[in-house]
Amino acid sequence: MKRKLLVTSALPYANGSIHLGHLVEYIQTDIWVRFQKMQGHECHYVCADDTHGTPIMLRAEKEGIPPEELIARVWLEHFDDFSAFHVNFDHYGSTNSEETKDFACSIYGKLKAANLIESRTIEQYYDPVKAMFLPDRFIKGECPKCGAKDQYGDNCEVCGAAYTPSELRNPYSAVSGAKPELRESEHYFFRLSDQRCQDFLKEWTTKGTLQPEASNKMQEWLKGALSDWDISRDAPYFGFEIPDAPGKYFYVWLDAPVGYMGSFRKLCSERGIDFDEYWKKGSETELYHFIGKDILYFHALFWPAMLEHAGFRTPTKLFAHGFLTVNGEKMSKSRGTFITARSYVDQIKNTEYLRYYYAAKLNGTMEDIDLNLEDFVAKVNSDLIGKYINIASRCAGFITRYFDGKLLLPDPASEEGRNLLNGAIGSGQHVKEFFEAREYGRAIRDIMAAADKINVDVNDAKPWDIAKEESRRQELHAICSKAMHGFYVLSIWLAPILPGTSNRIAREFFVMDRDFLWDDLKVFPSRINPYQHLMTRLDPKTVEAMVEANKESLKPVEHSPARHAESQVHHQPILDTISIEDFSKIDLRIAKIANAEHVEGAEKLLKLTLDIGTGTRTVFAGIKSAYAPEELVGRHTVMVANLAPRKMKFGVSEGMVLAAGDGKDLFILSPDEGAAAGMKVK
Repeated sequence: MKRKLLVTSALPYANGSIHLGHLVEYIQTDIWVRFQKMQGHECHYVCADDTHGTPIMLRAEKEGIPPEELIARVWLEHFDDFSAFHVNFDHYGSTNSEETKDFACSIYGKLKAANLIESRTIEQYYDPVKAMFLPDRFIKGECPKCGAKDQYGDNCEVCGAAYTPSELRNPYSAVSGAKPELRESEHYFFRLSDQRCQDFLKEWTTKGTLQPEASNKMQEWLKGALSDWDISRDAPYFGFEIPDAPGKYFYVWLDAPVGYMGSFRKLCSERGIDFDEYWKKGSETELYHFIGKDILYFHALFWPAMLEHAGFRTPTKLFAHGFLTVNGEKMSKSRGTFITARSYVDQIKNTEYLRYYYAAKLNGTMEDIDLNLEDFVAKVNSDLIGKYINIASRCAGFITRYFDGKLLLPDPASEEGRNLLNGAIGSGQHVKEFFEAREYGRAIRDIMAAADKINVDVNDAKPWDIAKEESRRQELHAICSKAMHGFYVLSIWLAPILPGTSNRIAREFFVMDRDFLWDDLKVFPSRINPYQHLMTRLDPKTVEAMVEANKESLKPVEHSPARHAESQVHHQPILDTISIEDFSKIDLRIAKIANAEHVEGAEKLLKLTLDIGTGTRTVFAGIKSAYAPEELVGRHTVMVANLAPRKMKFGVSEGMVLAAGDGKDLFILSPDEGAAAGMKVK
């Protein structure tokens, strides 16, 4: 049955380059879309640059150009990077479009008519130097819960606490470094606390639209009443002005998901597609959003509530994925593993290698995946070169040299022919089910198992020896033709992952006038052209060069301070002077990390068991983004030993380890060699 699907990926922010972490999502989505199109379904894939907000405004101001010029330049860069990795959008737009503006204003108007918009006066921090109200992420200070310094105005990256900016201690503007002032301003709110929204979301988040782990997370948030959502920002701001509210602008997170609709509307205009068929309430078409787990809150609560109460359909499913680590650690600029898409293209060139490696790691859950660069080289060379391409490179030459490129395969109507075709279709059914469920890793395991079997059969038959005996030409023809059929089947299965290579194989090698479809498994290929080089082995030196290139390219980044706090160290004021007596109250001890483990349900915390000589302490530390548990075990660090125990959701924390950084690039303190557990630091 032919399906109609609309698929989106999260909108990349137009304030920086695409990196390998971003590409996890877009490659995952593109594979799924290509698979659906191979089935003959009508599937549209749209996306857009997310272009509004204070960071864009400030960066454009710093560069001395209009925001429109900045976002146009970044759009081209993003589009080129996605194209290089074979991410094939049906339409890639911008949220700064008339289509998106129309939908944002229309949705706002419908929510207002439904009495779900409310204005109220709030106190908000104001930067007297920049003459602007500050978004929460542009205010920094000390966490009111744990005292950690340089935390953002909405949540602490050390202890995970959520709070309002007014609760921060010693706040300062991340834009100018000035001490902000509290001033009153009228803001507009989407009333998520309304019982209609609460009842709808409790039902929507439990009916199979979310992965089980995502649904469980939503139920935690829905246990209490949701807070109303502030959807407005004050001028100066780059975005859409709210109708009938001069000087007030839609918060970027309101019009960002609306960008899905704006981009699709543009595609509909270009291709004559019925927009309402995909977005009207009660639509029988399918709508899927691929997103990172970090933006689940917006997509699973705000977005469906907006759509439902503005009279539109809601998503069929949300597919959330985890983060990318490199060599078991968070991406790091200092280590050269914060790798841009462009540097990969410049150094390694073949982007399908990364598509394949990601696919081998991906499944349908929210688990993080790791790009181990050594394993990356080994897997590409073993699977793609040593198994897949090896079949064609070893056998195709015999077909073109001795048999004019014609394949000798059984009559499809014969028992042998039916068995061969049914084997390809039957095995393909398992691969098909894995692709549909986004279990790409399991699909690849099946595909490579089939490649192994073909290679074993070729090795056992030894066509290179048979070719020496002219009397055995018929046998040679049959052996190599069967191997070429196997290569044909593998190429169809791998087509969503390796679109460039598979398309070349279909058109240039198997003499087809189109790309592969899944139904091509039901027929035999009849001939091949002479084999042309398809892939080369991945040289580890190119990977090393890529890492070095990313180290060498480190320089001041033109991004907003709220997103790149390391550039704002000079804005972090020294605290008030204390006496030696005050300092002596803090008992700092050398601690040996006896054990480190993940905390189930915690995105930022690791559970550390610390040996301090006289016993052990349990400490929950917000360092998961920077360290894998296994690399911490056995290390010595410094802890605050006399901090009052604090009861947390996951247990009691009996101290605090010391680290430098702001939660993105963290470095735990380590003593010189020879320091022993329990030693006092003074």
